[in-house]
Amino acid sequence: MKKKQIAILGSTGSIGTQALQVIEEHSDLYEVYCLTANNRVELLAEQAHRFHPAAIVIANEARYDELKRLTDDIPDVKVYAGAQAINEIVEAKPIDIVLTAMVGFAGLTPTIHAIKARKTIALANKETLVVAGELIGNLATQYHAPILPVDSEHSAIFQSLVGEDVNRIDKILLTASGGPFRNFTIEQLAQVTKADALRHPTWDMGAKITIDSASMMNKGFEVIEAKWLFGVKASQIQVLVHPQSIVHSAVQFDDGAVKAQLGVPDMRLPIQYAFSYPKRLTLSGERLDLFKTRSLEFFEPDLKKFRCLALAFEAIEKGGNMPCIVNAANEIVNRGFLEGKCGFLQMSDIIAETMQRCTYDASPTYDTYIATDAEARRIATELMNK
Repeated sequence: MKKKQIAILGSTGSIGTQALQVIEEHSDLYEVYCLTANNRVELLAEQAHRFHPAAIVIANEARYDELKRLTDDIPDVKVYAGAQAINEIVEAKPIDIVLTAMVGFAGLTPTIHAIKARKTIALANKETLVVAGELIGNLATQYHAPILPVDSEHSAIFQSLVGEDVNRIDKILLTASGGPFRNFTIEQLAQVTKADALRHPTWDMGAKITIDSASMMNKGFEVIEAKWLFGVKASQIQVLVHPQSIVHSAVQFDDGAVKAQLGVPDMRLPIQYAFSYPKRLTLSGERLDLFKTRSLEFFEPDLKKFRCLALAFEAIEKGGNMPCIVNAANEIVNRGFLEGKCGFLQMSDIIAETMQRCTYDASPTYDTYIATDAEARRIATELMNK
């Protein structure tokens, strides 16, 4: 049987490295065709030596010579650099699946190129649907490119919907760990440090998504993503804070029945399911032991404390390019918080102000998204540097 050829955009990040573990465990089924990274040349070179892809791409063109030098001894692996090279490599004929594990707005354009090349998209870059959900949905339909969710929550919803094609969704129950500050007061949140925010209680993720989880903006983005992935209204999506991170999400149907997917927190499972769907493959690792699970708790999120989640709902209601504005402003303040340029609570203040100031467009095109992203970043940067 021919092995499925997989391109991993963002192979040096948390999702990318775990995807390589899945491919390694099922090397009889999957093969790496291409690996890309933004800056981490050493790890990318190491991965190239280990997996021998047809090509590797470093987005930061300034690191090309360094990467070329590190991979001189594997001349069969082609080395490219720059964003355009990533857009082009995903169109390569042999590729079956493109795993979009890049962080942020940067994932949008290569995903569009992969869709137009009719590849199966294993979607781990949530910003793609946050920014341009309607556009991506229309393109995926037009080019018959399946989009399979890799986020643990959206994978759980997707798994709960398998076999339910004709049945109407009443409500999506989107779970959230609540992050490290679930029980903090607003006064305590004002004093939060970068080190505090990077200590996530249940998931091991990259810095950007860990900060987004702490502010609950990540959950806001997941609400927007769920709306486009599953064709529901925002009012049909309920966020439940679930500290144990065992129920990964659930779907309630018209008859009141609720189907959920449970498991230990392990991102390899949703990654593997996106690769193998509709089949399930064996996966090494820990299993869920319900006897050891003392309790499963669920709480309503506090939208006053976690204003970022409220702003995401506001952006969905407004529609148009508003989610794009929120995403761009969030990328600026997230980086700003990590660099000590703004406080934890200031992040939502700057995002809210950017939403007020940025040019709104009710019917955005691809070019609108590019312009909106640039404008919102500029406004958020100015506000942060005041």
